[in-house]
This record gives sequence, structure tokens and C-alpha cells, in this order.
Amino acid sequence: MVEPTDAPAAVPLAFDITGVLAALPHRYPLLLVDRVVELVLGERIHAIKAVSFNEQFFQGHFPGRPIMPGVLQIEALAQAAGVLAVHTLGLAGTGKLVYFMAIEDAKFRTPVEPGCLLDLHVTFTQKRARVCKFAGKAMLGDKIATECSFTAMIADG
Repeated sequence: MVEPTDAPAAVPLAFDITGVLAALPHRYPLLLVDRVVELVLGERIHAIKAVSFNEQFFQGHFPGRPIMPGVLQIEALAQAAGVLAVHTLGLAGTGKLVYFMAIEDAKFRTPVEPGCLLDLHVTFTQKRARVCKFAGKAMLGDKIATECSFTAMIADG
């Protein structure tokens, strides 16, 4: 278990789907983080979502022109933020969950299509015991696909 801290970790953390599953309650088909490339405690996370044509939402969004719904891109950012919060605040195994409270300034810039690797970059903008604020960008290479600010609450599961 990672100890909670306000100081950035000396060595950034990285882990595969097993570590993601240990941090989040989400499961298929709503688990939208595949791995963590870098996590700096109390500061930021860089995670990856591999967007596959086999995703259920592509069945109807849109036939003949599959595009990942913007709301699911924001959900992927929120899940990455959940991993960051769980590790930073030492919540693993406590039964606490990270719940969405607000989404602000959402912008959708580039369509996300099957075959893309969606880079999820989330930083803390405010951190308290029960409420945290984040800024997130979902990137396709050097292009911003989605960006937003959002607030989450830490509560019993």
C-alpha cells in the first residue's frame, strides 16, 4: 500500500491493469483506464485508455462513423483522477469511493476513434480530506481531444 503524503513521490509510480483494478471499483464495460504510465503522489497522473472497436458504445455511436462519446472521455479522466486520489490519500481497502460532484469548462476538440491510444493527464488543483478538484486533458498524440475541470467527493462506498 502507498502511504498518503502531500509531497510528490521521489520515484513516480506506474502499473498495469491489475493495479488499476485494485484502485477502482469499475469493471467492464465501464472501466476506462487500462494502465498508469506515471503517477506522482499528490500531484498528477498519466494514464492510458486503449480505444478498441469492440467497445460496446461504438455499436450505436455512430454506425458507420464510430466516435467515443465525450461523456465517456470525461469519465475516463475521472477514473484516472480516482486512481490518483486513492493512492495519494491512502484510500485503497478503506471502502471509500471517489464520486463526481461537478464538471466544468468541458471542451471537445478532436474526435476519438477506434484504434486510438487516449492519453489521460490529470492534475490536482485542490486537495482536501473530503473534496478534491482536478484539471484533465485527454490527448491523442499532441492534440487535445477533451479537456475539463471537475470536482470529486470522497465518501463511504
